[in-house]
Amino acid sequence: MPFTDRRDAGRRLAARLDRWRGMDVVVLGLPRGGVPVAFEVARALGAPLDVILVRKLGLPFQPELGMGAIAEGGLRVVDPDLVRRFSVSAPELAAVESAERSELDRRAARFRSGRGRVPVRGRIAIIVDDGVATGSTVRVAVAAARAAGATGVVVAVPVGARQAVEALREDADDVVCLECPSMFTAVGQSYEDFTQTSDDEVARLLAGEAGDHERAAGDEEVTVFAGAVPLAGRLTVPERAAGTVVFAHGGGSGRYSPRARSAADTLHRAGIATLLVDLLTASEEADRARVFAVELLANRLVEVTRWVRARVGLPVGYFGTGTGAAAALWAATDYRVEVAAVVARGGRPDLAAKRLGWVRTPTMLIAGALDNAVLELNRKAHAQLRGEARLAVVPGATRLFEEPGALDAAAGLARDWYRSHLAPSRIAGG
Repeated sequence: MPFTDRRDAGRRLAARLDRWRGMDVVVLGLPRGGVPVAFEVARALGAPLDVILVRKLGLPFQPELGMGAIAEGGLRVVDPDLVRRFSVSAPELAAVESAERSELDRRAARFRSGRGRVPVRGRIAIIVDDGVATGSTVRVAVAAARAAGATGVVVAVPVGARQAVEALREDADDVVCLECPSMFTAVGQSYEDFTQTSDDEVARLLAGEAGDHERAAGDEEVTVFAGAVPLAGRLTVPERAAGTVVFAHGGGSGRYSPRARSAADTLHRAGIATLLVDLLTASEEADRARVFAVELLANRLVEVTRWVRARVGLPVGYFGTGTGAAAALWAATDYRVEVAAVVARGGRPDLAAKRLGWVRTPTMLIAGALDNAVLELNRKAHAQLRGEARLAVVPGATRLFEEPGALDAAAGLARDWYRSHLAPSRIAGG
């Protein structure tokens, strides 16, 4: 069955990838034609989108015949048999690589418009193209994703040559291909509209501008400065929002965390805006001392709160997890901000022990019934809080709330707390 265009192919492909929804994935499109397909996949899965840049190393006298390839991060793959067969010298190989590396760098700058690469380390990478003929470029992309630290690599394409698709199964952890025509001649044969994708379209899609696609109301990537430190965030403001919840993440988590995004989606449906912000930069995350530097995190959260209060103009609440829970409780006691409500899910409130007796903000602590150590820490913290406080225990849940229904139960508890305390007369369902 032919695809109308790459958008249609992406939507149909996304339906086959639904089992990865809610997991910590990043969608990587192969430019240029793979990016419109990947955009639809990323949107359907609620996952971040980036490109994975690969350049073929063509023979000096026959550029269409590849003797290898390069990718971002310094990865280079060369076929030594071809190099020997065609007597390609080391200087010739270096010259080809230099030229292709320059083009790779140009595309990275053009497509991302100054934005950094979306982190791949520790996540599942879903590599998307508009189709595969030989699979050589995709194989290098798989190697590049693994070199970048992906815990798993999935290749997803609307159409491909059967032999190439089967060969990719040796490289990737999983391969999803909708169509493998018995008389495959070219990727374009499966599309009614196979118009070439431009650099400008790739850049627009990566920036979240969907052209005639609809975007979520008030949904954008933002940068908030805490002093001179740029903090990356995702701000979503539903129509007629009545309050804003700032998510303070623990170490090893971030604005792309599927658990955080799931909770944020629950709040959006209740008419509550969210700001998912990384309180540490990527380089700082590697420093465990900073991950547990609660006062530092709290001070940055205060700066973020002042920014979002001025930007959105709505009452602010906190949603803290891990060490972010301690940072949220600490920041709630800061005289520079006014915080309407705090929710700490599976967090470490004990790390804010110095300030727990100062907390007057309505606070809900959420813990899993089977997470004995953290549950006990939350019980002790609950006893020290001086304002309105509640300890909510989710039955059958462990630390990450991975059990069926546990994450939704915790999100529902948080939503109802905000409904009661974050401009309650204006929030949907309040």
